[in-house]
Amino acid sequence: MSRSKLARAAITPGEPAAIYCRISHTRDEDQTGVDRQERICREIAERLQLRVESAHIYVDNNRSAWQRNRKRPGWEEMLKTMGDGEIRHVIVYHPDRLMRQPKDLEELLSIADDKRILLHGEANRRDLSDPDDRFILRIEVAHACRSSDDTSRRLIDALKDKAREGKPHVGNRPYGYTPDGRAIIEEEAEIVREVFRRYLDGESPTRIAQELKARSIVSSKGNTWQPQNVRHLLASTFVAGIRMHKGEEVGVGTWPAIIDRGQWDEVQRFSQYRAERSRESQKRPNRRYLLRGVATCACGMRMGGTNSVRYAYYRCTRAGNVGPERCNRSIVAEPLEAFVRDVAIKVLTKLDTTGHEPPTTVRPEADVEADEKDRAKLHELKELWLNDDDFTTADFQAMRAPVLKRMKERQRRTVKRPVVILKGIAGPEAEANWERLEQEEDYARMNAIYRFLFSAVVVRPPTRKGRGFDTERVDIQPNPLD
Repeated sequence: MSRSKLARAAITPGEPAAIYCRISHTRDEDQTGVDRQERICREIAERLQLRVESAHIYVDNNRSAWQRNRKRPGWEEMLKTMGDGEIRHVIVYHPDRLMRQPKDLEELLSIADDKRILLHGEANRRDLSDPDDRFILRIEVAHACRSSDDTSRRLIDALKDKAREGKPHVGNRPYGYTPDGRAIIEEEAEIVREVFRRYLDGESPTRIAQELKARSIVSSKGNTWQPQNVRHLLASTFVAGIRMHKGEEVGVGTWPAIIDRGQWDEVQRFSQYRAERSRESQKRPNRRYLLRGVATCACGMRMGGTNSVRYAYYRCTRAGNVGPERCNRSIVAEPLEAFVRDVAIKVLTKLDTTGHEPPTTVRPEADVEADEKDRAKLHELKELWLNDDDFTTADFQAMRAPVLKRMKERQRRTVKRPVVILKGIAGPEAEANWERLEQEEDYARMNAIYRFLFSAVVVRPPTRKGRGFDTERVDIQPNPLD
């Protein structure tokens, strides 16, 4: 009896099996829908008297097996289940639904070497432990890979031809245009012309975005205008009818332009001029902001150091936003740094580092548990995004953002404990040692010591009016030193 007949005879009714379904984009010739694939695979399972549990149905909808770096959650989960020995049969509509890259097949075969796996399709069956079947599968996958490569090459050539012909190529709907980019939405086009005109009149992107928000005008995605959206619009070649391909201008577009080329060129020159002026104005002696990475706004965001004509200060990193996300809190740098310096020296004077181990990491147990819960939440959101068509990318990002923010904030409290950074500094002579660091201009080490001692220097709203440094608005949060 042949090897393949032995394999067929070895099937025992009721053995556990998995069904795998996949559909990608139009670059695959066979676009049999996943619902139809599953129905056909269930018929195969019923014919072979194999048992398929709902947990063992794996679907990668709108997922290409040709792209080498594309994640396929269903495929990866099925491989894990096979490796755990939970299934012995895999049913697919056709092997090219399962894999179109040789590396995928080799990964599957490496598992099949330990677990006798049978692969079933609409037309045939493959025993992954049989040398002849493995040879045939390698040929089929190589052919599928070549076919996909040819399709990709044709698509790239088609995109080049489309660019040369001046036809539009759009992703997200360009503001001022219909989704296909071929027709103007006049109401939005008026806003585009207004933005260009006001910018040439000297208004900043921030001022323009604030005014658009005040008029309840939203972007093409329905979001509040931000300064970066205005800058992006001013740099857009699409609104000037310029056809680009891979970052290079290839000709005039066939779609109607909102901004004429002369005005667009003038805006680009003006934008470059303003950028050069800004760089020139900032050519003053660099100032070291010693609380970088430690100064934190009460809103939860870090504060960055910046210069004005009169003084240096720390400002919330959300100061450039528009709308409810904006926070313009700031504090003068010099008195804040002097205040934190005094606190640090008092701590260092009393600090005894004798017997402390070299670098370790301090992680509060509550933070570790919270991180595990948030990672599980992120995994849940990702699965929902991948498998539920009604759960949009915007929904995914909106729900993911606060989770990532929580994890990032906890990570800030994770203290790298290179105690060696305090060598020669901590102890009764801490103040003299700190003055030596200042004389040597060892700003990096002073910043590292601040990060070691404090998890955050929180800046709150002022508690009083008038001159003088308001110490009540500063909350210094220490790191655990044990």
